[in-house]
Amino acid sequence: MFMQKFKYQNACERTKMRNLSHQRERGMTLVELLVALVIGMLIALAAVSSLIVTRRGFNTVDAASQLRDNSRFATDLIQRIVAQTGFKDPKYVTTAPSQADISNDAAGLIPSNITGFNNALFKTTDLTTATARTSGVIGYGSDILILRYQTAKLNNDPSSNTADGSMIDCAGNPITTIPIDRNDRMVSVFHVSLGNDGEPSLMCSRSANGLAPYTSQPIIRGVENFQVLYGVDGFTAEKTAFTGAADSVPEKYLRADQMVVGGATDSKATYDNWRRVRSIRIGMVLRGPINSQQEKVSQTFYPFGLAKDSSTGTVGSALSSADDIGTVFTPAADGRLRQVVTVTIHLRNDQGL
Repeated sequence: MFMQKFKYQNACERTKMRNLSHQRERGMTLVELLVALVIGMLIALAAVSSLIVTRRGFNTVDAASQLRDNSRFATDLIQRIVAQTGFKDPKYVTTAPSQADISNDAAGLIPSNITGFNNALFKTTDLTTATARTSGVIGYGSDILILRYQTAKLNNDPSSNTADGSMIDCAGNPITTIPIDRNDRMVSVFHVSLGNDGEPSLMCSRSANGLAPYTSQPIIRGVENFQVLYGVDGFTAEKTAFTGAADSVPEKYLRADQMVVGGATDSKATYDNWRRVRSIRIGMVLRGPINSQQEKVSQTFYPFGLAKDSSTGTVGSALSSADDIGTVFTPAADGRLRQVVTVTIHLRNDQGL
């Protein structure tokens, strides 16, 4: 009897153990599995979102750094070329012009050291005229800046005909070509055009003797707006011959088309106006790659600053104006980071007036 009771108790205990074992081995229910999947997906989405935001922030910081580097390089290069503008070596400044230039020199028709065009396309064959840019094209509103100067002789030896290499062109190349007379000058031209990669770029077009053909190459990628104003001395009225007293202090900042007298970009009166330029104000808008900005939002940029002229403002007082295409610049909301660069450069050399 005792043995039977003992066996019965053991059987019960084994049954309980099997039941507990079965309970421990039981899998997750469908509801529990779905909850776990949802929680896992939320964690993965949070991680991916965090990675995307971090990556986007990195791209923005990298693009901003690149824009700052490009703007510094552009500013330094333009400042140096502008500082060289009008330089003539003493050996050649008193040398009579070549036979081909004698009549033009006497008539004052030799191009001035500084000229330019407002909202224009660069012509590869001629620096005295330009084609207007049309709305909708990349670079619309951008100007052309033309700068002329000579090389410097290596030493004071009258018989020396070697350049010292201190004068550079707009691409940064030292010039070794020696001028032959006072009107023989190299030329550096800054303008906006599409680079080989399809991006708008600040272009350098140059010639060692100032004549065509001009060698062109992009120097700063991503420049989509290039604005130039000219600080003139002895201003009288726009588009007329300036007759005011010259004191080397610019009274007004004008567009290139406001320097032209009677519509002739290559007349003596127009060249005389250009010879009164004493400083140059440069404004640029540089852009980064697509999606370098955090959000795709529409923005308006002012290459010369926020101050706008009023309806009663005097000619030459404006920093940005609806009359000067490009000084109020609203690009497409394409997700590109952009930066405005503004610099005013005072001329170092005499411009011949």
